[in-house]
Amino acid sequence: MSKALIKTEPEVPREKVSVPVGLTVFVIVLCLLIFAGLSANEWLKDEQKLPVQDVVFTGDIKQVDKPALEALIRKENAGSFFAIDVNDVHDLVETQAWVYKASIRKRWPSKLYIHIVEQEAVAVWNSDLLLNKYGDSFAGLPYERTLPVLFGPNGSEKTALVGYNHMRSLLFGTGQNISELVLSERFAWKLRLKNNIVLNLGRQEYIDRLQRFIDIYPLLKEKNKPIDYIDLRYDTGLAVGWLLAQQQTAPEQE
Repeated sequence: MSKALIKTEPEVPREKVSVPVGLTVFVIVLCLLIFAGLSANEWLKDEQKLPVQDVVFTGDIKQVDKPALEALIRKENAGSFFAIDVNDVHDLVETQAWVYKASIRKRWPSKLYIHIVEQEAVAVWNSDLLLNKYGDSFAGLPYERTLPVLFGPNGSEKTALVGYNHMRSLLFGTGQNISELVLSERFAWKLRLKNNIVLNLGRQEYIDRLQRFIDIYPLLKEKNKPIDYIDLRYDTGLAVGWLLAQQQTAPEQE
């Protein structure tokens, strides 16, 4: 082939692409900042470097086991001072028996403050729960033996407590106190007083019927006979069950 037929393409000069020094520095600094941020985040989460040294309980706390609760908080919320979520701690504390309300706050550099408002038990509910003054049931046994015992269907806690408070107020000053209240499935009321007299009040007008007992009880006491029960489920009057002699005598123990 003839050399005259071979054409040589002229070389095109290549342009040099240069990266601005400022952009390079910016990228390097950004990477360093990201790395430093990640390292700092891991450091802040490290319980060994920033532990919660003190859990401080405040409030009038009588029933809550503070050492046991602190141990539970540390177990369920392991982590550094910064890693602990106060909302998680709050939810955990408020699930505990005897805790009505709680508030949580952290104080730099290593303290966790827990303020507790305890439940105030005013009655025993169905032998295995307690009632607070709002009629809310909660688990919190053992309980004071002086508390009245209320029985009733599930969901009737507030009704039973309102009735109890009303009747207790009515009995105030008479020397009589309620030791046990029973609200039946049909919402009939029955009381046992501290002196063991049982009052059957029925469903209707139970407050008026209790007032009838208060009015007539001084006359019944004059008979000087021990009373077993009084049935007040009548429009007027009442029926009295007297305690039999054999019921008054405790069985002899060998």
